[in-house]
Amino acid sequence: MINDSPILKVEGLTVYQDSYLAVRDVSFELLSGTNTAIVGPNGAGKSTLVQAVLDLIPRSAGKIEILGRPLARLGNLRCQLGYMPQNFIFDRSFPICVSELVGLGWVKQAKRKPSLATLTTGSFGEARQEKSAAVAEALRRTDAYHLRNQAIGTLSGGQLKRVLLAYCLVMARKLLVLDEAFAGVDVQGTADFYTLLNELKQEEGWTVLQVSHDIDMVSRYCDRVICLNQTIVCTGVPEVALSPQNLLTTYGPAFSRYQHHH
Repeated sequence: MINDSPILKVEGLTVYQDSYLAVRDVSFELLSGTNTAIVGPNGAGKSTLVQAVLDLIPRSAGKIEILGRPLARLGNLRCQLGYMPQNFIFDRSFPICVSELVGLGWVKQAKRKPSLATLTTGSFGEARQEKSAAVAEALRRTDAYHLRNQAIGTLSGGQLKRVLLAYCLVMARKLLVLDEAFAGVDVQGTADFYTLLNELKQEEGWTVLQVSHDIDMVSRYCDRVICLNQTIVCTGVPEVALSPQNLLTTYGPAFSRYQHHH
């Protein structure tokens, strides 16, 4: 459900990488319960933009608010953000299985600080059961439950994408940021992911911000599109933002639109 509550506000964001101007004077808002895609050519600053929004890299100028708070004062609200990077680099020999990795994304939200009397074996057991159930459900939703006992170093690229998405889904999030999360996933797998994102958006009010090269999927599933080439070229609903003229302006004359055929 879309409402008027801004989950994310970006004003005048500028990011330099060394002396290179990667993102220039970018401003936009995300409303709660929307799925917004950032599209643009290679080197347009898409990944830089989302990394700066999440405070993973420094910004040169601009203001960012998430969930009504300045980025520097987000505090415990950070656990309400989910992020899937373009490349997940890890030591494949590290001894951790899929369920354990997904479980790292689960945070118990206590309403009040527990007293010493409540910290009993029984309460810890209930928490373990709750976490285990959440991990299992997240893996089922991403069609990765059969991988639960598998070492993460043995996963294929597509399997790893599903597990990382499960990591994000293991608890309720207000904002899910995906940086080309479906790169390397086949057409049917990508469509399944987009369908799941729409379910989360509609059923649980999640807000999604994603970087994508898949114009066809973006036009089918996203509510809004930001066309980026260092700065915002255009923004709007897919029917407007992805018009031939806007795509030509964003990508240049070498752009050729890729259509999936089912």
